[in-house]
Amino acid sequence: MSRALVLIPARMRATRLPDKPLAEIAGLPMIVQVMRRAEEADIGEVVVATDAEEIAAAVRAHGGRAVMTRADHPSGSDRIHEAIEALDPEGRQDVVVNVQGDLPTIAPGAIRAVLAVMEEKAVALGTLVAPIEREEDREASQVVKMVGSEWKPGRFRCLYFTRATAPWGEGQLWHHIGLYAWRRDALRRFVSLPPSPLELREKLEQLRALEAGMRVDAQAVEDVPLGVDTPADLERARAMMAQRGSAAASS
Repeated sequence: MSRALVLIPARMRATRLPDKPLAEIAGLPMIVQVMRRAEEADIGEVVVATDAEEIAAAVRAHGGRAVMTRADHPSGSDRIHEAIEALDPEGRQDVVVNVQGDLPTIAPGAIRAVLAVMEEKAVALGTLVAPIEREEDREASQVVKMVGSEWKPGRFRCLYFTRATAPWGEGQLWHHIGLYAWRRDALRRFVSLPPSPLELREKLEQLRALEAGMRVDAQAVEDVPLGVDTPADLERARAMMAQRGSAAASS
């Protein structure tokens, strides 16, 4: 497996959970916990891309690397594009992995799994999915579903992403996990395109890539990482990390 540059976009402007990247989880700011998971994946250098000096300072205080980006980016994809162009202007790095900055409990193995998708040279964008097990998640609009063709065990050619219950009929449904591995030229093209009609309708950025004809593949993993968006999510993440710490101490 080739190495990648791992970028973690982070900003301070969350409305439901103010100062979210700096929220304490198991003794560390959340952005540092995400950075640690990415470092444990051991697939390449890890850099936090941010527009906030407070985030950069927290990352550097814990031995990490941060790069400053503009404050007006509409998405994390735009932010990591600016960051990689600054970090690697010669274009030597072909693959960049985008790990969201609000996934403190993500398994390092899941980050490694998304990079493995990029071994197929025709893939422009790699991502992750997990099986939907709970009946209520099949119809929940906040649970994004991947519709795709499984071309080898656990690996899918993505055909669509939707908030609706899809595909129709009996069978497994797949929960899309918003972690991405980008081919460098595909990312450059993606951020140059305007939002696409289906992207705007479903409010799902990855549909822009499909509508532009890019090949998107997904690797299946077992668990959906907890995304921290609300105070309740934060307390759940704290409990999960505390439980992991107790288990590690007793082993």
